[in-house]
Amino acid sequence: MAFTSRPKTTTELLLELEPVVATELDRHLATAKEWFPHEYVPWSEGRNFDGHFEGEAWAPEDSKVTPEARDALVVNLLTEDNLPGYHHEIATIFGRDGAWGTWVNRWTAEENRHGIVIRDYLTVTRAVDPVALERARMVHMEGGYQADHGDKMLHGLAYVSFQELATRVSHRNTGKASGDPACERLLTRVAADENLHMLFYRNVLAKAFELAPDDTMRAVTDVVKNFQMPGHTIEGFLRKSVVIANAGIYDLKLHLDDVLSPVLRQWKVFDMEGLSGDGEKAREELSEYLAGLDTAATRFVERRAERRARQAAREGR
Repeated sequence: MAFTSRPKTTTELLLELEPVVATELDRHLATAKEWFPHEYVPWSEGRNFDGHFEGEAWAPEDSKVTPEARDALVVNLLTEDNLPGYHHEIATIFGRDGAWGTWVNRWTAEENRHGIVIRDYLTVTRAVDPVALERARMVHMEGGYQADHGDKMLHGLAYVSFQELATRVSHRNTGKASGDPACERLLTRVAADENLHMLFYRNVLAKAFELAPDDTMRAVTDVVKNFQMPGHTIEGFLRKSVVIANAGIYDLKLHLDDVLSPVLRQWKVFDMEGLSGDGEKAREELSEYLAGLDTAATRFVERRAERRARQAAREGR
């Protein structure tokens, strides 16, 4: 009589992955460099705002970063601001004990620096309207955060593997587009943290593929097909995301070429053997989705180039 193995439970997977989490945590702690937010902020540029200290109200001409980078900086910061919600979600999914719990708290502490340093930079340099920024923060955080994948552990691991890399790309390109060397230096430092976070999650999920290949492939496919940045609930996100995409800071092509493809290639998802049932079906779905995404991304890039050419012709360049 033949017996088929039952799928592993979430608890079983968490326990079997814990040694890998411990190894990756040790690697992370040995690799991560200590840094201090205050060292990346040009404090001497600061001056009083209107209010209790009777300074000058913010004006658009105060900002020395490009308008596109300004939108990206606001989106990036408001995304970082929702850290309490992210901490709650990953602590709920991964647990608060053992190596998992230690990682969750370390990750949260490192992520908190990002919001601190970006807000300090924006305020001191008057890069954005501080009143509008604070109002946007209140609205965004009052809306709360709930993971699209709920409490599904493998989906959570897959999501953060892609999301951390997406955030790295967004921060890095925002710095390049800002026109301010101080901003670029700051966001390069933040992006380095995000890259290490991506490596942690990516390597843990690689082990999950060994332990539960079919379930992990399904999780990866579901996440890729329904991927949204955690800040998609920010008020005005759609308008800002269009501006950001048109500026080449983060667009479909970058999402495919610099985020999805490198991670999927590292996992060798299309060379993997031993899949069956839903795992194989999920991989087929993934392949079809990526093909469609590539077509859409290529079309977007072509149309953007055409718009830029028309704009340059109008301006006589």
